Amino acid sequence: MIDVAFVVFAVAAVVSGYRVFATDSMVRASFLLLASFLNVGAILVLLLAEYLGIALLFMMTVEMVVMALFMVMFMMNPAGLNPMVMVHQPRLAAAAGVAATVGIGVVAVVAEFPDAPVETGRDTIAELGAELLGPSMLVFESAGVTLLATMVCAVILSSARGRYGDGYEGSLAPPLEPGGDHRPEDDLVDAEGGDEHAGQGGHG
Repeated sequence: MIDVAFVVFAVAAVVSGYRVFATDSMVRASFLLLASFLNVGAILVLLLAEYLGIALLFMMTVEMVVMALFMVMFMMNPAGLNPMVMVHQPRLAAAAGVAATVGIGVVAVVAEFPDAPVETGRDTIAELGAELLGPSMLVFESAGVTLLATMVCAVILSSARGRYGDGYEGSLAPPLEPGGDHRPEDDLVDAEGGDEHAGQGGHG
């Protein structure tokens, strides 16, 4: 059963990792990368590295969701979902990926890894927790506050009226169809004098 689960998670991790570079959206790529990391975390749990697996699940979930939010806020197309090319220098990237995969595979098969079993009765999880919540607590707390401040500032700067003034002034959103221009103002309803599109609920 464990072997079957390992194969399923491994295949899912590879397929979702491949789809990161095959999709045409940065937001979709973020969540596909998250799916790949989640499958790797499940494999770590199967290999009895429970702490590393669970830590990977939590860390990558938060990181990829935050990255997707940044894509939505700052990318040049609405919500980062308009089609775009995700791969640059595809031949070089493919060659580097194949070389890295072969190299890691050779190391995994040929190398002799050290065998250092943990002493019976030793609570390594408690020792790790004491280290993280003891001498390293200031580092973790500082990183958490910095990340929170970054997220708050990102939301403020990406608002309609950020540090550079009205976000709609002079901006042109990329058209949803080839040809023509589409302005964000066209989708807004003029609260003072009304808008010719107000009764139509926007563009069709």
